[in-house]
Amino acid sequence: MDKLLNLEKDAYFADRDSAYVDPYYGLKKLIYGNKRFAQNKSISPRQTEADLKNTKLGQKPFATIIGCADSRVPNEIIFDQGVGDLFITRTAGQVMAEASYGTIEYASVALNTKLIVVLGHQSCGAVDAAMKLPENPPGHVVTLINAIKPATIKAKQANLSDSEELDLAVTANVVEQVNLLRNLEPLLSRRFESGELLIVGAVYNIESGKVEFIEETITSLPKFKNMAYND
Repeated sequence: MDKLLNLEKDAYFADRDSAYVDPYYGLKKLIYGNKRFAQNKSISPRQTEADLKNTKLGQKPFATIIGCADSRVPNEIIFDQGVGDLFITRTAGQVMAEASYGTIEYASVALNTKLIVVLGHQSCGAVDAAMKLPENPPGHVVTLINAIKPATIKAKQANLSDSEELDLAVTANVVEQVNLLRNLEPLLSRRFESGELLIVGAVYNIESGKVEFIEETITSLPKFKNMAYND
């Protein structure tokens, strides 16, 4: 992955203005920020009184994060970003519907955010529930369960231990959601295919603090999908 994205081994910082203009640079900025967090070197940027006052003039987030509502996954903290850096939508299991799509499209069209990251996480309760609960559970939880079920079915076919199945289902769920957004008509699909918008997936390890970007969602980007790559 480091080779693919041209990451510098000892780097911890990426310029914010460049991250807003170039989504690949934005991806580096998230990766370096998470490295700082995981190594207990967070700098908590853009959180001063002056920074807060400047946000009154408007917002220019360099990335949209579609994450789980889990309280253990605070997006700005784990990526070590500041006020106005990330445009975030969160639901249990990152499950999306029309309001989510509109929110994501707003970030892309109105705010010109060029990077979308679907962020799952280890030990996701929503995914675990989808693996264990029967079909059609009561209340609105059914919406979450049914949306995540396809990923859990794939995981169960692998004949792994329970913990390994859950990890696989979490990753499969993120990949399904990435593909959904890449094919979402009419706005996101066109921008993704043109290379104007990056849509990738990642999984956060709540024990180590590390975010691992899913390689297949990187190598399938328009820039890389026709390239041979060996890590």
